[in-house]
Amino acid sequence: MSTTIEEIRDRAFGHPRGLLGRLGGIVMAYGNGATERHVVDVARLTPAETVLVVGPGPGVGLQLAGQRARSAIGVDPSPEMRALAEARCAAEVSAGRVRLAAGSAGRTGLAPAAVDVVLSVNNVELWPDRAEGFAELLRVLRPGGRLVLSAHEKWLPVPRHALAAELTEAGFTDLQTWVWQPPGLTAPLAAQFRARRPE
Repeated sequence: MSTTIEEIRDRAFGHPRGLLGRLGGIVMAYGNGATERHVVDVARLTPAETVLVVGPGPGVGLQLAGQRARSAIGVDPSPEMRALAEARCAAEVSAGRVRLAAGSAGRTGLAPAAVDVVLSVNNVELWPDRAEGFAELLRVLRPGGRLVLSAHEKWLPVPRHALAAELTEAGFTDLQTWVWQPPGLTAPLAAQFRARRPE
């Protein structure tokens, strides 16, 4: 049975697994690194906050969040990505500032109002049920907590303003959306969103 290009992409990037997943993680760390750092900057994390990173992949943003906030939790369904993120964040894991768990946007495994900030980069297009994912992220945010989400605009599952409407329908407020150009000649334009759970 032949392997299609779509199956290879899924194993490397969509649902990383096996050798292709590990190689995909290396590519993601390089290709998404600037956006991960930008999203952490946009979130304006403080040393008193707990952060949830949905789909941290190889852990670039998770590591930075763990360095800036009190603690950061990464949930990812891929064992390969969790292993890469744990290796990258070894010092933060050892210090108790970062922890990783199997999970997804729709099933974080966290208690209600457990985190101050939710971050997600190039992950929303992989959620099987966005309404479920947004409802779960609203649930785990503390009142007044904030969400910062970024995705390649060309790979958004729906147009940017339709995704913004989904966030509003889920109960998020103070919504802002914009596009950001990561550095690099071939870097795709990023659609970004910032919103809050109502107080």
